[in-house]
Amino acid sequence: MAIHELKPSPGEYSYVFGGVAPRLSVKPGDIVKVSTEDCFGGRVTHQDQLPSEVVPFSELNPVSGPIEVAGAEVGDLLAVHFVSIVPARSTAISSTFPHFGALTPTHETAMLAAPLEERVWFYDLDLDSGTATFRARRSDHTLRLPLDPMHGTVGVAPAGGETRLVVTPSTYGGNMDTPEVRAGATLYLPVNVPGALLSIGDGHARQGEGEVCGTGLECAMNTVIAIDLVKGGAPAWPRIESDDFIMTTGSTRPLEDAYRISQKELVDWTSDLTGLDTLDAYQLVSQLGLAPAANVCDPNYTMVAKLPTWALGAAKAYGGVHQRLRAAAEAYLTR
Repeated sequence: MAIHELKPSPGEYSYVFGGVAPRLSVKPGDIVKVSTEDCFGGRVTHQDQLPSEVVPFSELNPVSGPIEVAGAEVGDLLAVHFVSIVPARSTAISSTFPHFGALTPTHETAMLAAPLEERVWFYDLDLDSGTATFRARRSDHTLRLPLDPMHGTVGVAPAGGETRLVVTPSTYGGNMDTPEVRAGATLYLPVNVPGALLSIGDGHARQGEGEVCGTGLECAMNTVIAIDLVKGGAPAWPRIESDDFIMTTGSTRPLEDAYRISQKELVDWTSDLTGLDTLDAYQLVSQLGLAPAANVCDPNYTMVAKLPTWALGAAKAYGGVHQRLRAAAEAYLTR
């Protein structure tokens, strides 16, 4: 097991999936320490500074990478296990935007109502207590929130030589904004081009399901991942596995179609793992499944479907790759 480090300088971040030369090459089984910047590129430094005035739209949401994985071929599955995700600064930032978020008029959701104002919140992060402090901008109200670090944007190069802005989630991953991509989880992505070309960014100290205002607690991260490869195992859509759940995703508009994609993927995966007939798997998912929203504000919406792993009996997804990577993570953390 080799340990690599990817720490981009300010001019080395990417803003697209696909069409970018790799900045690091690794092998299956390797560990990578990745530094990521916040979605504003570190340019918002106080709460009276509006992101729209200091960050060009084309430079929002920088990602670190791409990381080339040796031996990854089209049709393979890339397994990315999140060993640790730790805020790199003592502050995180959230904001509202005039034309972005679930509860404001947008360019694609036209309304006569006025857009929301642009407003910024700074959160103090305390890693020792594991909390972030919310401070209301129009009153003295404060509240400590538990940290739950995650990455909103993780993906590989799209198929067919396509290049996509990082803000759009799709079959290659991207800006899915699901809190399920936290330490201890394994994200499964389809390999669409040789080497996979994995990129990571958009760290959140925490985020509610749906990311309703359009931003989480945006912060730079120091993240450690373990990488593996399953030959010929590419899923149609990104999947996630934790110790307690298998999860599937769907990203599109309208939201109900994102929901349908994630549910169908979960039914199919449950059937494959258990050997159940499709309708029997459908029945099981209908009674045990959970359906958290990941984001309802990006160019595509993302839904997640979850099934508890205890319902699968002894079945292990992809030959137990999550369990192997979990063990590798433990070995790394206790070395």
